[in-house]
Amino acid sequence: MVRPELDQSYSNNGRRTGGVPKCCSYKRTTVIICFINIVVALYVFQNLYTSLYSYSYQHSHTAVTYTPDQIKKMEESMRIRKQSEPRKLIEIVKKLKKKLDRREDKVELPQPLKQNLTNEIIELLRGLNSGANTTLQHEAVERWRRQKLKEAKRVIRGKASNSSILPVEAGMLAKVLEFNWAELSSEIGLWIPVNVINNVHDDKPEGEDDFDDIIAGRRLPPECNAELHTDYGGHAVKWGLTHHKDSAYECCQACLDQAKNARPDEKKCNIWVYCPAEEGCHSPDIYQHKLEECWLKYAEEPKVTFKDTYSENYRRNHPNAPMVVPWVSGVISS
Repeated sequence: MVRPELDQSYSNNGRRTGGVPKCCSYKRTTVIICFINIVVALYVFQNLYTSLYSYSYQHSHTAVTYTPDQIKKMEESMRIRKQSEPRKLIEIVKKLKKKLDRREDKVELPQPLKQNLTNEIIELLRGLNSGANTTLQHEAVERWRRQKLKEAKRVIRGKASNSSILPVEAGMLAKVLEFNWAELSSEIGLWIPVNVINNVHDDKPEGEDDFDDIIAGRRLPPECNAELHTDYGGHAVKWGLTHHKDSAYECCQACLDQAKNARPDEKKCNIWVYCPAEEGCHSPDIYQHKLEECWLKYAEEPKVTFKDTYSENYRRNHPNAPMVVPWVSGVISS
């Protein structure tokens, strides 16, 4: 007899393990999972590539194209815009920036040195002719500043043994004279009005005197008798702290108008005092006098309170007093 084939499986040791073979082993499961992951990754990559391609395609088709004429107009517009830039102003700002970058912090001169400089400038101005106008005064002070600056630099280099400038002060003085001269002039009260030169037709009547010192504003009439760097005393007809005028001409005119329209029991203005200095004007009272103050005064016998420069003794007792009297005033001629 032929024995029927038995569908049985045996283990390695000859024992029967069962009638159903194993089809889902660990190795097959791992292979299947890896295969599925590869398929998913390929699907994701395909979608990404498709989206990028479609975006670049759409972008290329929706991009704006310009005609040669439009491109030419845009280039012309950019050229005009560059030409309209304030180049001179930009260059000036750059130069100022470089100059400010070279400057260090503001140097404060010792009070004795500042006093010596003030005395030298006073002696310099006093040595000028009495008829020297403001232009000559400016030139003299500027020459003094340049000479003083050169002397200070020579002291720094050790080439000026007989100089009055101390070596420890030479560096500070050079910086102030070169970079902070305007601030120093303001601190010591040096104010010299600038001569304005106008090339106009000379229709002045013969025999009329010229007014050498030019004051900002309209030409003052002869009856104003304007005097630079002068302060007159007197009874205040109009309080200058609350009475401001744009120019010395208007201040003098206000004095003339007050005298003309004054009541019989009122004092008539015969002295006007005006402050033309931007930093204000000094006076030996408790008030801070500012630019454009116009004082209208009266005095039977007008007397000058200050003339040209404040004395050294006065400035010693009044530390805030500048070197030069900043007021402009005049006595109205009757």
